[in-house]
Amino acid sequence: MVYELCAEYAEYAGAAGAAGGDTATPIKLWHMIRNAGTDALCGRALRPHAETRSDLEWGTIHPVCHTCGALYLRQVP
Repeated sequence: MVYELCAEYAEYAGAAGAAGGDTATPIKLWHMIRNAGTDALCGRALRPHAETRSDLEWGTIHPVCHTCGALYLRQVP
């Protein structure tokens, strides 16, 4: 199983449909995904082209979804 951190972007009024992943859209929260999917472990659907990082950065990157973090810790050796 391959895990990655995946960004959830902040939404702004008037920015509906903003692409996310550009430098103008700040990251609201990091979630954990499996096998390059777009659904976080917590169930949140994330943007297909959102920024991802290695799961080895878990614990060094903030803020991280609490639920994803708990589920990740229960699933990795």
